[in-house]
Amino acid sequence: MPRRDLVRIVLVGDDGVGKSSIITSLIKESFVNNTKTCTLLKKVQHVVPEVTIPPEVTPENVTTSIVDTSSNPRSRAHLLSQLTRAHVICLVYSISEPSSFDRVAEYWLPLFRREGINIPVILVGNKIDLRGGQVTNQGLEDEIAPIMREFKEVETVVECSALLPLNVSEVFYFAQKAVLHPTAPLYDSREHTLKPKCLEALKRIFRISDVDKDGLLNAVELNQFQQKCFSTPLQYQELEGILDLVRSYDPSAVLPGITELGFLYLHTIFIQQGRMETTWTVLRKFGYGEGLDLREDFLTPRFDVPYDCSVELSPLGNQFLTDIFEAYDKDQDGALSQSELDELFSTSPGNPWSASGFPDSTITDDMGRVTLQGWLAQWSMTTLLDHRTTLNYLAYLGYSSTPSASTEPPLSTPTALHITRPRKQDRRQKKVTRSVFLCYVLGATGSGKTSLLRSFVNKGFRGHEDGSPGGYGYEPTTKVLSVVNSVEIEGQEKYLVLQEFGSKYESETLRNSKKLDMADVIIYVHDSSDTNSFSYISNLRQQYSLDHIPAIFVATKSDLDLAQQRHEVQPDSYCRRLGLPAPMAVSARLGPMTNLWVAITRVALNPTSSLARGPSSTMSPAQRVRMIASITLATTTFTAVVGIWMRYQGYTLRGIWGWIGRISGLGRGGQQ
Repeated sequence: MPRRDLVRIVLVGDDGVGKSSIITSLIKESFVNNTKTCTLLKKVQHVVPEVTIPPEVTPENVTTSIVDTSSNPRSRAHLLSQLTRAHVICLVYSISEPSSFDRVAEYWLPLFRREGINIPVILVGNKIDLRGGQVTNQGLEDEIAPIMREFKEVETVVECSALLPLNVSEVFYFAQKAVLHPTAPLYDSREHTLKPKCLEALKRIFRISDVDKDGLLNAVELNQFQQKCFSTPLQYQELEGILDLVRSYDPSAVLPGITELGFLYLHTIFIQQGRMETTWTVLRKFGYGEGLDLREDFLTPRFDVPYDCSVELSPLGNQFLTDIFEAYDKDQDGALSQSELDELFSTSPGNPWSASGFPDSTITDDMGRVTLQGWLAQWSMTTLLDHRTTLNYLAYLGYSSTPSASTEPPLSTPTALHITRPRKQDRRQKKVTRSVFLCYVLGATGSGKTSLLRSFVNKGFRGHEDGSPGGYGYEPTTKVLSVVNSVEIEGQEKYLVLQEFGSKYESETLRNSKKLDMADVIIYVHDSSDTNSFSYISNLRQQYSLDHIPAIFVATKSDLDLAQQRHEVQPDSYCRRLGLPAPMAVSARLGPMTNLWVAITRVALNPTSSLARGPSSTMSPAQRVRMIASITLATTTFTAVVGIWMRYQGYTLRGIWGWIGRISGLGRGGQQ
């Protein structure tokens, strides 16, 4: 793909067709003869040295290099070298020499293909001043059409005269346009239709520009579109001219605004009229690159997140996602049906959460349709766990933070996100500024973790999920489950993201220090009716270093009989030794657990108050005996080593004691 700040034009053709004269005529703005009757100084060089034109004097404001070549067989290596570096080829033939035109299709264009040169070609008919008689545009089109049908790389044909001079600057203007605004990716000249990728791109742009999602671009939306793409308002006369043009093609394409069909027709006309730069400007403003794919820098702009910080939606991001939800909620029932979701994501590769259990991962209505609360919560979770996905989809969905009446250019998608303060700084200053918290839910298989997650997003209890009696068909969780909901506390809305890993991924996560550092709270879950459930937590805490993460303990299935845990200490005593509250007793069967969610949120907001004292406080008696024995052994060894060293140095205990007394003043006290 050529650089857009440089266009390299290579002139190719038979000797004597006027390649060098065209270049010289452009530079000197007059014809320089190349006949033998001229003085040596007036002759045009057989091959003109490379010419570089600065951007400020070119119509497209790009640096332009113009390279002359020779068709002499001895210069073939140089010719091929220049062709491989070219961005566009001007293939020159002489109107006064029909054989040079015949060689365009017989020799030159096949040569480019054989050498793998796949770049635009401009046919240049020079010496128009020597043509006998008049040729109509139709006649020229009939002459060129067979070549353009066979060789799709031919963009257009320009006739000029280096002698007059006539149309010389147009040759290079069209060459620049062929690089910067190529026709080939947009339009099928044989079928006279837009190409599929161009068609899909323009349809996406139409849907994004249709702010009220009524299938029409009204006057206000057309003006916003004009402002975004061309940084100038659409005048009334221009608007009427556009509407009349589309109406002449299809009256039904203009209602109170332009339909999608009318929008596509408009761009077809622009391209057919040689105004490819108009369509390309629109495409590029909406993030498309030369291959008509959304550019990587548009989808994922640079967004560096410092260590120990997290990412949340900014007010601008929240507002955009609210607006787009309401725009696609056609029946205004406060929820998005599957068809409404499909339409909403029609400008993107599809629903980003289709493989992660959505919409069960967030708040829905009784019919399982995502509500506005659930929609914003889901995006808050996505932003926290993978902000790149949020950046991608903000671009796909047409995020723009510029108000419609503003004349400022739109801001990029990172303005929809906010980087929080580091967690350690929050804990040090004892003031948490974040609004979205990540909570790891850990516990033994069958302890009720999945039921806890489902309860958090108001999904009904299903007994088989937690291994409860009568819960037939229980299957342990084997993949990462994530749910999100908002919790209101002290008049503020906070989001909790609860994650359960399953046995397959739990150890992998707990061994990963980066993943552990992302956690704001660990929720230790045990089944209060299962005698073996709590020991899993105790073993987990001994196996991994988790005491630096705020924690809360939860005893599930409180509706069942309480069982004595097979552990050195019972859960209440265990938590007291850690300096933490006793496990909260809950039951997914008995309905909402509002108090639990508020308690978890308080832990996240006051992290220092929920840190365990340390692993030693929870050691079993046997472990404490082993620790004391180790300390005693280390102390005895140290004392023996010091004694040997003193004997070797000639010190005695009495001498050492006297020295200590003199230093500390004990000796003076004895004299008194």
